Amino acid sequence: MKKFEIAHKKTLTPEIGQISVYAPLVAAKAKAGQFIILRVDEEGERIPLTVSSTSADGLVTVIYQKIGGTTLALDELNEGDCLQDLVGPLGLPTEVENVGRVAVLGGGLGCAIALPVARALHEAGNQVDLIGGFKTKSIVILEEEMSHACTDLHICTDDGTYGYHGFVTGKLEELIKSGVKFDRVFAIGPLLMMKFACRLTAQYNIPTTVSMNPIMIDGTGMCGCCRLTVGGEVKFACVDGPDFDGHKVDFDEVIARNATYRDFEAKAKEKHLCRLGGGAMNG
Repeated sequence: MKKFEIAHKKTLTPEIGQISVYAPLVAAKAKAGQFIILRVDEEGERIPLTVSSTSADGLVTVIYQKIGGTTLALDELNEGDCLQDLVGPLGLPTEVENVGRVAVLGGGLGCAIALPVARALHEAGNQVDLIGGFKTKSIVILEEEMSHACTDLHICTDDGTYGYHGFVTGKLEELIKSGVKFDRVFAIGPLLMMKFACRLTAQYNIPTTVSMNPIMIDGTGMCGCCRLTVGGEVKFACVDGPDFDGHKVDFDEVIARNATYRDFEAKAKEKHLCRLGGGAMNG
């Protein structure tokens, strides 16, 4: 198998894809919570993606959402094609120890990151409640994989079409009020989800770790786009994290800054689609 060759490709939903890439050196060292940076081709931009899983035969699996030009280009590759670059593992791994009972919250695509974290915590001897949240049943991903990575799996949907009707924070609070004593919570997903999860756990004095992957762009700390304030100090998600004490993160600041990049992503996606469509789409 060639370096950075795509060994497996899978469509999880119309908007989310999964690839397994041959990168044995990365696969041998990657731990839960870490990420890689890849380039599709020589002229492509570098994008960070969290490692979802690795295998003994040297494969690194990542899951991506087709949200911008680069991820659309990535999705055009097929099994047997090779990436231009793949480097890692980067970032600090999630601190994994046996603390007792933990809840791991994953929101949407964040479940791809919650999966290896839950798996590592479960293998360390913790009783793990994995709570995965999605808008509706048709976009639930990784359910079987998550069921094997925890003690109890709770699927939530915003519209009630599958599992618990409501947000992951609602399910977490339901478990707490039923008498479950959590020693730690990990929240991974959209910024608003993590913000409100931390607000909830603060009420019950439960230590909470959040993964700030959603704000990473360059992945090396050079661009400064992933800076955030944690306990009054400036940190960079890609080099100081991506995991941080959620009760110390200034989420309002992060959410406001992150919104400034939406237009750039939309324009990059539009440009890529126009290139695929040729003159017809440009006219």
